[in-house]
Amino acid sequence: MIADVIKPGLEVLFCGINPGLVSEATGHHFARPGNRFWPALHLSGFTPSQFAPAEQEKLLELGLGITNVVARPSARADELTIDEMHQGAIELAEKVERYSPKVLAILGVTVYRAAFNRKKAQVGPQQDTVGGARLWILPNPSGLNAHWQLPALAEEFGRLKAGL
Repeated sequence: MIADVIKPGLEVLFCGINPGLVSEATGHHFARPGNRFWPALHLSGFTPSQFAPAEQEKLLELGLGITNVVARPSARADELTIDEMHQGAIELAEKVERYSPKVLAILGVTVYRAAFNRKKAQVGPQQDTVGGARLWILPNPSGLNAHWQLPALAEEFGRLKAGL
């Protein structure tokens, strides 16, 4: 299991779907080459430079953190069961309540729809809250998500940054 990058009172807690196998092997979130999380984070203005996955702890100094909906690693998110996602949503809400970030940013509208039973959710700010935090859905930055290229991802991350 990969450790969360988290502390109380964060500005934004980014929430991936689940760790990939490269992340599990390295112990670093979004570690697979081709994942666009770190470039999007930098291009949107959240970080002063593009961090490498091994620099993930530096996020805490910026009021940012990382967790996942489901802790179990897999090669692809579609290997997760709906029960795992529902249980992950419950545990995520408890974690958010415990750590009190201002915003929970879930990286993947499809997993949000499935885990939280919100079939019509779209990318962007949500009316719902999770564990008392404002909720924002961002596109999944995985290289497998061909619908969103890096410039569009960075723009969407930037919308969140501007909305803080």
